[in-house]
Amino acid sequence: MSKITKTLVRKRLFFFLIIGLVLAIVLMARLGYVQFGLGGWLTGAAEDSWSRDLPFEAERGEILDRNGEVLATNVSAPSVLVVPRQIDHPEETAAMLADLLDGDKERIYRQVTENSSIVRINPDGRKIDQEVASDIRKMRHSGVYIVEDNKRHYPQGEHLAHVLGFAGIDNQGLVGLESFYDDKLAGQSGHVSFFSDAQGRRLPDMADQYQPPQNGMDVKLTIDDRVQKIIERELDNAEATYNPDGALAIAMDPQSGEILGMSSRPHFNPDDYQAVSPEIYNQNRPIWAQYEPGSTFKIITLAAALEENKVDLDNDHYYDSGSIEVAGHRLRCWKKGGHGSQTFLEVVQNSCNPGFVVLGERLGTEKLFDYIRAFGFGEETGIDMDGEGSGILFKEENVGPLERATTAFGQGVAVTPIQQVAAVAAAVNGGTLYQPFIAKDWINPDTDMVIDSQMPIAKRNVISEETSKEVRRALENVVAQGTGGKAFVDGYRVGGKTGTAQKASGGRYLENNHIVSFIGFAPADDPQIVVYVAVDNPKNTVQFGGVVSAPIAGKIIGDSLEALGVPKREDQIEKKLTWTDVPVLEVPDLTGLTLRDIHDASYPLELDIQGNGEFIQRQSPAAGERVEEGSTVRIFMGDEEQPRD
Repeated sequence: MSKITKTLVRKRLFFFLIIGLVLAIVLMARLGYVQFGLGGWLTGAAEDSWSRDLPFEAERGEILDRNGEVLATNVSAPSVLVVPRQIDHPEETAAMLADLLDGDKERIYRQVTENSSIVRINPDGRKIDQEVASDIRKMRHSGVYIVEDNKRHYPQGEHLAHVLGFAGIDNQGLVGLESFYDDKLAGQSGHVSFFSDAQGRRLPDMADQYQPPQNGMDVKLTIDDRVQKIIERELDNAEATYNPDGALAIAMDPQSGEILGMSSRPHFNPDDYQAVSPEIYNQNRPIWAQYEPGSTFKIITLAAALEENKVDLDNDHYYDSGSIEVAGHRLRCWKKGGHGSQTFLEVVQNSCNPGFVVLGERLGTEKLFDYIRAFGFGEETGIDMDGEGSGILFKEENVGPLERATTAFGQGVAVTPIQQVAAVAAAVNGGTLYQPFIAKDWINPDTDMVIDSQMPIAKRNVISEETSKEVRRALENVVAQGTGGKAFVDGYRVGGKTGTAQKASGGRYLENNHIVSFIGFAPADDPQIVVYVAVDNPKNTVQFGGVVSAPIAGKIIGDSLEALGVPKREDQIEKKLTWTDVPVLEVPDLTGLTLRDIHDASYPLELDIQGNGEFIQRQSPAAGERVEEGSTVRIFMGDEEQPRD
């Protein structure tokens, strides 16, 4: 019995020993897994439970023009954060912050006593001045922190406002390019972490950890700030002169689709966008507005008729009696009594509606609408901005003779300004329709290296080079000899077309309420710029595109080409002068002459005399430059007689 008991005991001891060994192995394995497998995660979790993160906002990428001019940047704007558990005297802290931030004491008190690890003082402590931030630091209140935030700044003010848009209080893009490219411009925030105990008190023996922010990419636009300033100046002048309901202008490189300038009225300052209604900053009219184009649309009908060999501009004639009857309706020319017998080149020069009705008939509905769609109407251009309109065209199955006739001269359809610019660019650049774009190069802000570039996007060829050349010739004649005369720029061979479109409301056209426009390009032998200008309901003037918009566009074209360094041409079609035109003459060489010599010559110029002496030493403008009659020439006098050829 004793022997059996000892054997049983040994077995039981061995059994418990095995169980103990298994448990020890399991425990050791678990400890090893926790230490080596979960060690990093547990350490991180522990640090997370102890740490408090003070965020550091990333800087949004800068927006630059094509030459590096800063259009949107960032300025330092600190913000106030509090750690409620570290605040010893919340009432005193709230009073101090309310006083320095000029905020509501009760609201700030609720924030500094919240049951949260970190609280942002909002809105009073967001994006504050450096001086105020410095004063708060000097108070040395426990639990109050200043973090280095930044806010968006637009150094050009109202210039390019609708294109740039703006960023909100949290540096998120809300409108314009700031919104469209927010993912590239925004960057990623960083933070500074400090460690605290269970009561939220800061642990002095543990070093802070810094995670730097990753700033957003910079972007270089196709915009040329020199062209943009000219556009803004001319639209400001138009507002002051005509008090319109609105106005817009676009400048584009027809050889690539690059937007050189774009602006709209009414506009706003992106630094103070809250001062205007959303209806203003949300309406980028150049890409959003849809309206009847009027006679600027005739360029498309002209290009289609030339491409299809339906017209010979010099040898085909049309007699304009003042109207034409289509499907029982009488469609009138703008000139009462008509233009009489004309070549079709003169039909274009005179913007004769009945003549374009005939071109539409020759093309037929299917061909006309094929070209309209090929030139990009009825669909978005694809420009890199939000809110683009697509325009409105007749459904082809609903187009009868009357609809075809009105479409041929730009009535009954709705298009956007950017569609017109892209289409006319294709008509004059050799026939290629380009997709307009604004963002050109994306740049790493740390290395200044270009990361990505947008190349021109050619959608399709619409017409031949030969047809495009004929379109350019016809439109240059419009400016030199026809209705676009006020867009004429001496030396730059401008071509273009006027437009005057009635506005509709409630299915009826409004009286004396038009959108007057002009679209032009230059130089006519090698187009470098296309400019579209539209003025909505100009006051106290005759509402014609040739009267209001043509001179604005001409000024933008001429000054922009000069700023871009495009040389002037000699072989320009002589301008047909009207009674309102001022003759242009070459400045004579005045150097070496005396004032008596000039008086005897009776030059039709004004003099601005500088210095003393008997003889003219220098002059400005230089001899040979062309100026309007009556312009002022500055002369510099001296006693040294200058040799003359």
